[in-house]
Amino acid sequence: MKVPFLFFLIFLLSLLSPPCGALASDGTDGDVLSLPMEWGGHLKIRGSLSRPPGGSLYDASGGGTLLDGQAGLRLKNDLFPAEGVRLTTHYELILLGGDSWRRAQPWKGTLEFPGIVEDDRRFFDFTATLEEGQSGVLYHRLDRLVLSFSRSWGTVRAGRDAVTWGNGLLFNPMDLVNPFAPSDIDREYKIGDDLVSFQRNLGGKGDVQTFFVPRRDPLTGSLRWDKSTLAGKLHLGRGTTEWDLLLAKNGGDRVVGIGSVGYLGGAAWRFDATWTVPRGEDPDGGYLSVVANIDRSGVFFGKNVYGFLECFWNGLGKDDYAEALEDPRILERLERGDLFTLGKLYLAGHLQVELHPLWNVYVTAVNNLRDPSGLIEPRVVWDAATSLRFTLGAILPWGRTGSEYGGFPAGNGLYVYGPEEQVFLWGTYYF
Repeated sequence: MKVPFLFFLIFLLSLLSPPCGALASDGTDGDVLSLPMEWGGHLKIRGSLSRPPGGSLYDASGGGTLLDGQAGLRLKNDLFPAEGVRLTTHYELILLGGDSWRRAQPWKGTLEFPGIVEDDRRFFDFTATLEEGQSGVLYHRLDRLVLSFSRSWGTVRAGRDAVTWGNGLLFNPMDLVNPFAPSDIDREYKIGDDLVSFQRNLGGKGDVQTFFVPRRDPLTGSLRWDKSTLAGKLHLGRGTTEWDLLLAKNGGDRVVGIGSVGYLGGAAWRFDATWTVPRGEDPDGGYLSVVANIDRSGVFFGKNVYGFLECFWNGLGKDDYAEALEDPRILERLERGDLFTLGKLYLAGHLQVELHPLWNVYVTAVNNLRDPSGLIEPRVVWDAATSLRFTLGAILPWGRTGSEYGGFPAGNGLYVYGPEEQVFLWGTYYF
């Protein structure tokens, strides 16, 4: 269902308009009827310098260092029309472009440009392009439009929403709806999807959660059961240990999973394991995905420090990455956005040090243990004011040629596929 620009205009005018008055029985203006609401949002401006691996598709369009920019406005509104009822709306206006956009023009359909969100698989198309040219694109969209109804027995939610399941910190095989990539640094908001969810409380024992995400075939636009997701999860707690049991149909996949969270001394541990049977496969033809992590915080040398280690096994991964990019099972999951790695075994780590209440240093590392190769992501975050934050950081891939993160020949050797070296600066103003 395509939503034209007029929808966004009407939506913004309705939210920005003053509340309407009600007529009293004598025909005069009565008390003003106003709904309780909350406003918020942010303006985020990003700039980056990046260098693709030698031999990438960008090289065919000129090569060299790429200078890119992005500005994103997010408006948030919560309406409370009745007790236990909430309507949440998040509107986004995004301008992006630069060298990467210009160099990618000859390769549209081959290169996936970061920062672009499409709704071609979602039930509603809440994304519209306002302007597009050789230098960039301006588009807007609704990332949240969800009505929730809460009572003591549970909560029902319907609309464009975000659901996060699983206990992974960077890798998360139990998170079936728009999970973050392990290399994602900005994790403020997950991309919303059109869904219906229900959560039933089980007293002090736990809860049951279910959701249904109808999806379309991006080529035909028709709703398809084999593209949609239906999932249920039972969450139980006993003492200091919690358990999750998952049963899902994710596209054409059948998925069962188990997860747990507990404590060991001053540390918290977590693990999730899923067994996925792709469409057309017997149960014995499925694959195992496992993530396990442990984290701890404390004070060292007078500074607040937090860190974690996480290990991930991808049973669908391969050691030949060019072959992996031609595997239809892997390609389907890469395009759907619930798989981000090509290899089998990964070890990740994260460290945060609070140098000052306004200054924090972060380092995240993701490593393919079988190459070896990986990414290192150092960054500094400065809270310059109550509503103003700056982030300066880098993305540094390492590894030999032919490794996953060092870059490897793909497309029958026509180009090199791999992550870019990047330095970035973000500024965010919250209101």
